[in-house]
Amino acid sequence: MRLFAAVVPPPERLDELGHVVGRLRRLPGADRLRWTARPGWHLTLAFMGEVEEELLPELRVRLERAAHRTPPFSLRLHGGGHFGRRALWTGVAGDLDTLRLLAERSDAAARRAGVAMDEHRRYQAHLTVGRARGDGVALGSFVDELGGFEGARWPVTELALVRSNLPGGGVPGAQPRYETVGAWPLEGREGHSG
Repeated sequence: MRLFAAVVPPPERLDELGHVVGRLRRLPGADRLRWTARPGWHLTLAFMGEVEEELLPELRVRLERAAHRTPPFSLRLHGGGHFGRRALWTGVAGDLDTLRLLAERSDAAARRAGVAMDEHRRYQAHLTVGRARGDGVALGSFVDELGGFEGARWPVTELALVRSNLPGGGVPGAQPRYETVGAWPLEGREGHSG
């Protein structure tokens, strides 16, 4: 199964993002982007890819330990940017040091549980809102529109393990379905090693 560790913003913060994405979808060239659906709006901490079922018990234990060691913190969605001419995203502000720490702990938890992870890269917090079709799109006007976006702050209190179910059958516009398969409260206790 395809898994990743994530922080999922609460519904009220997703409503705020939904308003700005609605404006983005009315801009010229918006039809050349494949917009991510609201159920897929999350901050990926550690993408694990395909994980064997037998690794799940150890992975759950290690992610629970990572959550147990990390204190709750606050974030807000704001601004935006793009990766090349392909991915459009909104950014994150707030306690980014703790967010990065949680991402590093999630990555380490997966590795220690035996998950074959990609090469470790510096974590860049973002929430993808759209992806270009084909060769890409000039994303400047979309980034400009996102530039003024300032979401309200929310407390991050949970680490989620999410399963990504890829669409089948080649249906145009079909999106992955996301299912939370585990969640652990952030508790900020350093007594255990991860």
